Amino acid sequence: MTLKIKIMLLAILPMVLVTSFTTWVGSKGARLLSEQEIEIFEQSLLESKRRELRHYVDIAQTLIRRVIAESGTNRAKAQAEVKRILHDMTFGEDGYFFAYDADGVNLVHPIQPELVGRNLMDIQDKNGVYVIRELMAAAHEGGGYRRYLWQKPSREEIEEKISYVVTIPEWGWMMGTGLYIDDISREVNKIRGEVNRNIRENAFTVSVIVLGTVLIIVLLGVAINLHESRLADVRLRALAQRSILFHVNERRRFSRELHDGINQLMVSVLYRMELAQRRLSAGDSKGLDDLSTGRQVLNEAIQEVRRISHDLRPSILDDLGLESALGNLLEQFSERTGVRIKREISLPEKRLPEDIEMTLYRLIQEALTNVERHADASELVLRLDHMRNAVRLDLKDNGRGFEQVSNQHMLGIGLRNMRERVELLGGEYRLDTGVGEGTRIRVRLPVKAVRA
Repeated sequence: MTLKIKIMLLAILPMVLVTSFTTWVGSKGARLLSEQEIEIFEQSLLESKRRELRHYVDIAQTLIRRVIAESGTNRAKAQAEVKRILHDMTFGEDGYFFAYDADGVNLVHPIQPELVGRNLMDIQDKNGVYVIRELMAAAHEGGGYRRYLWQKPSREEIEEKISYVVTIPEWGWMMGTGLYIDDISREVNKIRGEVNRNIRENAFTVSVIVLGTVLIIVLLGVAINLHESRLADVRLRALAQRSILFHVNERRRFSRELHDGINQLMVSVLYRMELAQRRLSAGDSKGLDDLSTGRQVLNEAIQEVRRISHDLRPSILDDLGLESALGNLLEQFSERTGVRIKREISLPEKRLPEDIEMTLYRLIQEALTNVERHADASELVLRLDHMRNAVRLDLKDNGRGFEQVSNQHMLGIGLRNMRERVELLGGEYRLDTGVGEGTRIRVRLPVKAVRA
C-alpha cells in the first residue's frame, strides 16, 4: 500500500467512522425521543377514552338510581327496566353497555344477545386474560378500567378494548361499557412508521452525503496524484537530462584536460627526446640537457595525471574514508587561504555508500572553491552529522554573499552542479544567501541503514 493511499485512508476512514457513529447516536436518540412522544400521545388518547367511558357510565348510573328510587319495593320491575335502559344505551358504531350478576351470568348484551343468560366467568381472551373476572374485580374495587381482547361488532374481528365498570350495589350486579382502541393502535403504528421512515431517510441522506464526500476526496486524490505523477515525470526527465549533461560536461572537461595538459606535456617530452637523440647522434653534449628537460616535463606529466586522478576520485577517500579526506581537504584550504574553519563532523563507524561519500566530498570541495574565489570570507562553519536514515551537511561562511535568484539557470555552474548532484541521489538542497549576509548551504541525503 503506497503512502498516498494510506494518507487518503487516514482522511476518509475517520470521517466515515465519526459520521457513522454520529448518525447512529442521532438515530438512536431520535428513536428514543419519538417513542417517548408516541407513548405520551398514546396515553393522551387513552385518557380521552377513559374520560369518555366514565362520562357514559355516570349517565347510566344516574338513570339506574332514578329507576331504583321510583320502583320502590318492586325489585323485578326495576331490574327489567334497568336491563331495558342498558340495552338501549348504544353509542357510535360499536358502543354498548353490558351487565353481569354476581355469578358472572350475562344479563345485558345488545350486540351479542346469544350471550345473555350464559355464565361467562371462565371466558378468556387470546392473551389468557379472564375477562369477566377482571371486570368484576375492577367493579368491586369501586370502579375501574380494564383492557382486554373482544370481538368488535362492526368488523367481526377480535380487537383490543378498554372498559370501565362499576357495581349496582343494591343487586350485586356489575355493569359498564367499553370502547375499542384499535384506532389508537393504528394511529400509533402509523406515527411510529412515519418516524422510522424519517430516521431511515435521514440516515440515507447522511450516507449519500458521506459517499459523495468520499467520492470527491477520492477524485481529488486521483487528480492530485495524476498531477503529481506528471510533475514527477517532468522532473525526472529534466533530472535525467541534467544528469546526462553533467556527465557530458565531465567527459568534455576530462577530454580537454587530457588534450591541453597530458597530451601537450607528452608531445613536449617526445620532442625533447627526439632532439636529444639527434644531438647525441651528432656527438653534441647538449643532448643531455634535452634529456634532463624531457625528464622534468615527464615528471610534470606524472603530476598532472595524479591531479586529474585525484579530481576524478581522491585516493585518500578510498584509503582512509570520508572524515580523513575532508580533514585533509579543509586543512589544505585553511593553509592556502587563511580562512578559519570550525567543523563538527559526526559520521557512523560503518562507512557510508560510495556515492554518498563522493557526493559529500565534491559538494564540500565545490563550496570551498566558491568561498576561495568569490566569498572573501574570514570564517567557515561546517557541520556534518547523520541520523538513522539520512546524512545532513550544513556549510556557512561569513563572506559577502550574493543576490538570491529564483531562476536556477541564472546560478553559476558550480552551484547548479551541487544541486544536481544532490537531486540525483534523491536528496534535499537549500541555498540561503544575500548581499553582505554570507552564504549557507544545507543538504540532506537519504541513506539506507546508517548505523553508528
